[in-house]
Amino acid sequence: MLSLVAAGTTMKSLWLEQVFDSVADRGRELLRLRASDKSTAEVEKLCRALLSEKGEASGTALAREVVQTYSKMNDEERVDFFDMLNYVFGPDEEAIIAAADSFKASRKVDDYLVLAKAVEPSRQKLFRRINIAPNGIEAVVGMRADLLRTLKKNPRFKPVDVDLKHLLSSWFNRGFLQLKRIDWRTSATILEKLINYESVHEIQSWADLRRRLASDRRCFAFFHPALPEEPLIFVEAALVNGMSETIAPLLDINAPKLNPDEADSVIFYSINNCLEGLRGISFGNFLIKQVATELAREFPGLKLFSTLSPMPLFRRALRDDKVFTNERLSAILKEDAQNLIASAGKDDLREAVDVLLTDPIRNSDLLDGPLRQLALAYLTLARWNNRAYDPVANFHLSNGARLERINTFANVSRNGLQESAGLMVNYRYVPEEFETNHEAFVHRQEIPLSKKLAKDFRSLQELW
Repeated sequence: MLSLVAAGTTMKSLWLEQVFDSVADRGRELLRLRASDKSTAEVEKLCRALLSEKGEASGTALAREVVQTYSKMNDEERVDFFDMLNYVFGPDEEAIIAAADSFKASRKVDDYLVLAKAVEPSRQKLFRRINIAPNGIEAVVGMRADLLRTLKKNPRFKPVDVDLKHLLSSWFNRGFLQLKRIDWRTSATILEKLINYESVHEIQSWADLRRRLASDRRCFAFFHPALPEEPLIFVEAALVNGMSETIAPLLDINAPKLNPDEADSVIFYSINNCLEGLRGISFGNFLIKQVATELAREFPGLKLFSTLSPMPLFRRALRDDKVFTNERLSAILKEDAQNLIASAGKDDLREAVDVLLTDPIRNSDLLDGPLRQLALAYLTLARWNNRAYDPVANFHLSNGARLERINTFANVSRNGLQESAGLMVNYRYVPEEFETNHEAFVHRQEIPLSKKLAKDFRSLQELW
């Protein structure tokens, strides 16, 4: 039955695409559009025509023409395109000033509406018109991905990015998203994308993927109706007994399968944003909480909901002497400093830690305690732009989770050792604590901690 429904949905999508294409083709005939000219002047004419066109067929044709022209541009031409969006289709400053003066003088609703219209740059309307093209929303998401790649070199494009993010945030509002379970019966197109998009724990093979979709595993993703074959974000979870402290058993394709009805815990071990063009538009907080609700409904025996999460910037933070200053490092590692220095054969504590971390497994007994202390300081006290230094910590804590446990040598893969020195973290989601924890972290920068970590934190805070 599910496969028939899926097939029906696919056939409906194809039918709609054919309708849009036929409308666009008819509009193209009406406008007698020639082959696309990628010059900035011609593209500008095309965009102006799209903004002024009111006919459905001709508007769709123009939108498709803009999309197709953009798709053929090289990187340099796309920079010119973004310059055009920035300067030609930006807000009219004189109109804004005049409208603001009128509203300031009158305080009338009509003058406010004029001001609101003047403030909105014409490129926002242009993006909305581009969206009517077949696969228009996919094209706009792709434009933002291209823009983000060039933004660091071209910070003048930031206003364009602000407008794109504003529109995409409304187009991809949670109310439009559909939560779907992904299993082995899901279309091969989507399964292949899962393999490509997995960035936390690389999927090694189709056999690996099949184990991750087995009966004691779950994978859920958010989809947008306009992109039915494109997962926006997906989470992988394992049904287990107890709180997992290492990742290897969860990724082992030969691990025995547990009867999911006998599980008492859910471990979220990987969450991945898929489309670069939607960076900064958060879906994850809704995803984890909704999946937890779905699983609790399916398996009433579940008592614990936790993550097993990486600390992707931990090693970088240890090397940053503005975060872990020499004074902080010495204070935190005071009891272990001489032992670490002697074992590494270095006079400097920071250098000693670096040397020992080149082979953390071999030095595991020596590093276990110091790494726990450093990791707790990193997760609770290190800051970047008034946020938790660690992006994963910031994500889970702002969603109402609490920092439950730090696990040393939990991920001994090459990537895990390079980024996190092998450490992983359990963030625990307790439904009754969501709001309290969220408020404490977001408004007062207080990090909810388990009793064990709270005791260690009090002494660590003084050292920091």
